[in-house]
Amino acid sequence: MISRMSTLFVRTLRDDPADAEVPSHRLLVRAGYIRRAAPGIYTWLPLGLRVLRRIEAIIREEMDAIGAQELSFPALLPREPYEATGRWTDYGDGIFRLKDRKGADYLLGPTHEEMFTLVVKDLYSSYKDLPLAIYQIQTKYRDEARPRAGLLRGREFVMKDSYSFDIDDAGLEASYQRHRDAYVRIFDRLGFEYVIVKATSGAMGGSRSEEFLARAAVGEDTYVRCTHCDYAANVEAVQVRPPSPVPYDDAPAAHAEDTPDTPTIDTLVAHLNAAFPRADRPWAAGDTLKNVLVLLKHPDGTREPLAIGLPGDREVDQKRLEGQLEPIEVEPMDEAEMAKHPALVKGYIGPAVLGEKAESGIRYLVDPRVVEGTRWVTGANVPGSHVIDLVAGRDFTPDGTIEAADVRDGDACPNCDTGTLESARGIEMGHIFQLGRLYADALGLQVLDENGKLVTVTMGSYGIGPSRAVAAIAEGTIDDLGLCWPRNVAPYDVHLVAAGKGEEIFAAADRIAHELSAQGLDVLYDDRPGRVSPGVKFKDAEMIGVPTIVVVGKSLADGTVEVKDRATGERADVPAEQVVDHLVGLVRA
Repeated sequence: MISRMSTLFVRTLRDDPADAEVPSHRLLVRAGYIRRAAPGIYTWLPLGLRVLRRIEAIIREEMDAIGAQELSFPALLPREPYEATGRWTDYGDGIFRLKDRKGADYLLGPTHEEMFTLVVKDLYSSYKDLPLAIYQIQTKYRDEARPRAGLLRGREFVMKDSYSFDIDDAGLEASYQRHRDAYVRIFDRLGFEYVIVKATSGAMGGSRSEEFLARAAVGEDTYVRCTHCDYAANVEAVQVRPPSPVPYDDAPAAHAEDTPDTPTIDTLVAHLNAAFPRADRPWAAGDTLKNVLVLLKHPDGTREPLAIGLPGDREVDQKRLEGQLEPIEVEPMDEAEMAKHPALVKGYIGPAVLGEKAESGIRYLVDPRVVEGTRWVTGANVPGSHVIDLVAGRDFTPDGTIEAADVRDGDACPNCDTGTLESARGIEMGHIFQLGRLYADALGLQVLDENGKLVTVTMGSYGIGPSRAVAAIAEGTIDDLGLCWPRNVAPYDVHLVAAGKGEEIFAAADRIAHELSAQGLDVLYDDRPGRVSPGVKFKDAEMIGVPTIVVVGKSLADGTVEVKDRATGERADVPAEQVVDHLVGLVRA
């Protein structure tokens, strides 16, 4: 197939779009792949649509290979199934809701667990029908508060979601592994670096959960890997290995001391070292217990204060905290909310007034490092005063623990005794879950087992973002000249440039284009007339990023054309009569 630049619906730009924040966004717009329609919503132009369709084709091939069957649900969905699972409320402001002319509630589908569950319930009733795997590739909608980074964080996006249905947990484990293996093959074919990490399930629910992350400095996800073992996890899923309890029989009694003008950890540590020096070592921020107050906004609109206790050398990681509480949203506690709790003394809050049974009635969760017998310096709930030698389990008991503290390079690995963690950034490209029976229970999906007894089906959920993959692949392959697509997903096999004004150049280029097309190659042919300079054509070819660029120009007089590898920049002069065979060999290698 031949697409001619003279008629292709494309317009390349020399300047970056004003709203572009990341390289992929800038170049996908400048090279004519997408155009902004509204914040977080993009039109796919012919070049972009070709890349998207090639990614979808790879996904379909691998899903079909494991026996999954494709269907397609509507994007406009009724309220009732989501009401039954609680997600009509849980999603809060994160979904697009609307009413029809009769006043019935609908939503634009953010994800389709409910619909998959109900269609299987409608059609299948026996264990003989299972296992089953079905999938769709369809547009989804989420009302992102801050759409950004082009295709990486939009309000409308294409998603492949598949679901497995099994009679028991052993079947689910097998289905999960089949999907996981298929995902490895898919991402290997897409042509970018990725890692597989342990993840949280969030609002999706379920047990085992893994993410496939594309390595990218602009990624919104931070993950960690162990320097010694194969442990890898999204920071939201990292579980701190708590220290062993510490004997405290000989610990001194807790005592309050005047610590004027010490509302911060740094000022407190400085004062402790000056006024109450330790014999063994200087006081450090990690010896203090910091109590951070936040406000939880539940999906039904109710608000709940929460206190989080963590070592003073750590900060609360907002994404990590939200990952533990999703779909609950987390906000800082403002002055108005603080005023509702007179027992709290800002800057000097301590465990004595925290906890559901304490004076404030505020639920108090602590970092897993705060184990029984550990000794802390913390607020005395009196201005200018702190308590020293406050022992966990003796002097205070929290309501529970929470993984909310930041994870840092050099932290101990949760999985082995010798490794430490190192962090990197990535873009979430795929996420697989063992949902279990969460949605089947909520929607009554049962089948008869081999003994004629009704049993609840167990499910798995497996997602990939094809539209996000376009941006992620671009991010991973961009260079100083423009886009640089891997061959498996490139919009064309060859970008053929007629660089000159002579009729013989265009005649030779036409011949090469038609012969390549006859061999089954897709050709983008820059046949724009001589008023478009060779320099403009070369820059467009480099920015568009097809993996092989062929230039028919001055060297034709010597019987050769130039073949350039877009990724490496390597060039070769190939005899014009042999170039078609040469290119076919390159593409099919």
